[in-house]
Amino acid sequence: MGPEPTSASSARLKTAIADLRALQALMLSDDLPPFILSEFRDALNRVRTAAWAAQQSVAAKLLEQGSTNVVSLLAAERVRTAYQLCRAIQEDLHSDDIQFQKGQLSELRGAAIELAAKLKDKV
Repeated sequence: MGPEPTSASSARLKTAIADLRALQALMLSDDLPPFILSEFRDALNRVRTAAWAAQQSVAAKLLEQGSTNVVSLLAAERVRTAYQLCRAIQEDLHSDDIQFQKGQLSELRGAAIELAAKLKDKV
């Protein structure tokens, strides 16, 4: 383990790490409903991304590369992830082995059209 926590935030993070380890054991030993696991994974992904952005921001300050706004880092990560997902979905759409639900594709199309309209003003 690293040095002792020096602030309330550090202490809270150490507690959260211990809680996550206990939750890991619970998930491996219990039969939980799929929707709970899905919600948990989504929450973990958001926390993981926020932790990455905070770490990048702190590292940029330590290396005197200027202050990088955490919110900007998170936005950049969402753009990168969206790009990768779009490419993967394009490949999936060419596969005869994958069956999509029409409603989901319709919702995705609507969101993509709205995003494309907003992107037109930004690029």
